[in-house]
Amino acid sequence: MFTGIIETTGVIEAADASDANLKLTIAAPKLGLHHVAIGDSIAVNGCCLTVVTKTQESFTVDVSNETLALTTGLKLGVTVNLEKSLRYGDRLGGHLVSGHVDGIGTVRAIEDLGASWRLEIEAPRSLAKFVARKGSVAVNGISLTVNTVTDHPNGNCIFEINIIPHTYQVTTIRGLNAGGKVNLEIDLLARYLERMTSVAG
Repeated sequence: MFTGIIETTGVIEAADASDANLKLTIAAPKLGLHHVAIGDSIAVNGCCLTVVTKTQESFTVDVSNETLALTTGLKLGVTVNLEKSLRYGDRLGGHLVSGHVDGIGTVRAIEDLGASWRLEIEAPRSLAKFVARKGSVAVNGISLTVNTVTDHPNGNCIFEINIIPHTYQVTTIRGLNAGGKVNLEIDLLARYLERMTSVAG
């Protein structure tokens, strides 16, 4: 489990493909890898991945073709958000994030408001019903609060988020542009509530 509070960013410095999966090596000198063991989980742009090898300044993970089909932003040279998994007793500064990406959203706009930034994202129809005003959503692994939601006739929704300067400066949000793709994870409570109501119905 994760909190969606990004610890640092890293850069994908190697990507070795095979028939079974993609092996990524991520340079992360500021992540504190001396606290990471082989087999530990790290959220990479919101995707929970298992460390298979590491050095003092980088770590390597295997990414399955299934994961690649459901995510974006896991390519050579890309800067990614990083968060080590929760330990019992850690503070929960964001919201509970599983690291299981639910879908891919599209950045509609990112606007500098002076003291903050307005981020507008379009979520696909399959996720639209889970996005709620003042609810939580993870965007590329970042725990964020939804300010407004607008539903569209095609079933998609567009939601707006306010980004404070600290979040803008320490995450990959500063590199987003209109038309870009982001990983989305809906709130765990919304996911379970949908399952319970569908079974009950």
